[in-house]
Amino acid sequence: MIQIKQIATTRMAGLLLAGCALLPGATFGQTIPSLKDTFKNDFGIGTALHNAQFEERDPQTTQFIVRHFNMATPENIMKSAPIHPKWDTYNFEPADRLVEFGKKHNIQINGHTLIWHSQLPAFMRGMKSRDSVRTFFEDHIKTVAGRYEGKILSWDVVNEALNEDGTMRKSVFLDYLGDEYVTEAFRLTQKASPTTELYYNDYNNEKPAKRAGCIALIKKIQAAGVRIDGVGIQGHWHVGRVPFKDIEESILQYAALGLKVMFTELDIEVLPRNFQGAEVGQRMTANEQSNPYVNGLPDAVQQQLAADYEALFKLFLKHKDKVTRVTFWGVNDGNTWLNNWPIRGRTNYPLLFDRSNQPKPAFYKVVALKQ
Repeated sequence: MIQIKQIATTRMAGLLLAGCALLPGATFGQTIPSLKDTFKNDFGIGTALHNAQFEERDPQTTQFIVRHFNMATPENIMKSAPIHPKWDTYNFEPADRLVEFGKKHNIQINGHTLIWHSQLPAFMRGMKSRDSVRTFFEDHIKTVAGRYEGKILSWDVVNEALNEDGTMRKSVFLDYLGDEYVTEAFRLTQKASPTTELYYNDYNNEKPAKRAGCIALIKKIQAAGVRIDGVGIQGHWHVGRVPFKDIEESILQYAALGLKVMFTELDIEVLPRNFQGAEVGQRMTANEQSNPYVNGLPDAVQQQLAADYEALFKLFLKHKDKVTRVTFWGVNDGNTWLNNWPIRGRTNYPLLFDRSNQPKPAFYKVVALKQ
């Protein structure tokens, strides 16, 4: 076993010492470059933020976030359940704080998400008519998107509307509004927030079948004369099994539609899992084998993780004329959602920084691509 924190190579260390500031939590004499500055001429570098982070409860965490990221996506606060808890009640306070955090620190905010089949308000469970669903759908988009017009960069207008085979996912919106609901969501958002970029976001939409369905969906929106600016590939992959060929083909095919391409929820799972993707309703049973690295990551896995991230960023840089943003789903390993999904309480290591905000071997591999 090795500790997650690792000293850079002599060559890298020499480069880093040339003008890089000491980070909170770093050992004396250790310096590392800023992620956002490293890729400032290539694409944005984002992260997902939870309440404690954008409320700046810990100054060192704030300093760390501001140093490394120039874009941010809220983990939960803009989803419909927390922002629209009752039929006639909205709770904008957390989202407003996030927007202020972004303005204060020059971090662009991506709104996530207006229409999603999951994390819906509890009152929607009682809806049994097309009219009630339609009223919620229209009012929610107009109210939420309209409030943040001119204040955020973009919206994930619709999230995860597709099945793995590329067909439309069964949801309350499909059931009551039909398969035109995605186009209509973009139409309403465009009207409510005309200066905001509008994206479709999904997981596994780099895979051929789901990609084909995603492309068909995008073309349908475009054929209706409705604006769609980009597509998000979430990027929830597994160490040693990152589908590089499918990812590259997806970048090319989505860009050919005139869209911006972004990687919106990037992490690389290192723990055992018997399925791929990010369907939040899926679960696994905890057992002896499900949480094997509680005391640290084996060197072989650590190095494979680093190699996967290096190869990914090589691919992103190859297509930097098409890729506009790379957002990690979490600031560090301690607050990744993968610690609690699909099994609660696991010790996961899917990001570039460890639980103490120290850079991992993957971080050094990634920034070395620009040295």
